[in-house]
Amino acid sequence: MNGKVFIMDHPLIQHKLTFLRDKNTGSMEFRALVSEIANLICYEATRDLPLEEVQTETPMTTATTKMIAGRKLAFVPILRAGLGMVDGVLKLVPAAKVGHIGLYRDHETLQPVEYYSKLPSDLPERDVIVLDPMLATGGSAVDAITIIKRSNPKSIKFMCIIAAPEGVKALTEAHPDVQVYCAAVDECLNEKGYILPGLGDAGDRIFGTL
Repeated sequence: MNGKVFIMDHPLIQHKLTFLRDKNTGSMEFRALVSEIANLICYEATRDLPLEEVQTETPMTTATTKMIAGRKLAFVPILRAGLGMVDGVLKLVPAAKVGHIGLYRDHETLQPVEYYSKLPSDLPERDVIVLDPMLATGGSAVDAITIIKRSNPKSIKFMCIIAAPEGVKALTEAHPDVQVYCAAVDECLNEKGYILPGLGDAGDRIFGTL
């Protein structure tokens, strides 16, 4: 992988990912795992947030402590599967704003079709993290980021759980300025555009619409 792709090999993430892949994992547990993994990946994706020193009164004395230096975040899930990651990331950054982009994949052409877009009005003041559990062909991620760039955010990162090499290549070539954070890069896509070994259709498994 190139320097823009970060694979989270933390034992907790990899342990939870095993249960996420298991075909016997039910929707309730699957949703919880997606949220937990998103939380852990977000911890790493926000590692480079700048800090500033502030003075804090402890019960004992005055201390020089650190706070995030005025950076505003926005999370943008790609509907519908990206919704499963929102609760997990908001637990870390509850003040972040949330936008939504609706894309679905045409099962004949495998191309993304946009049907909804609603983004925070102050996006030029914010760093954006795009959320989607799966980076398969990369079409939806590329299109979503293209839409977001029209609003001129400060920066964009992409967070997923599982990626295919084809999707990573498509995204990093289309948007070389965007960093990608994921828990695993799998082997390949099958003829239907699903990731192998993957975990099936993340949206269906999150919402129980198998």
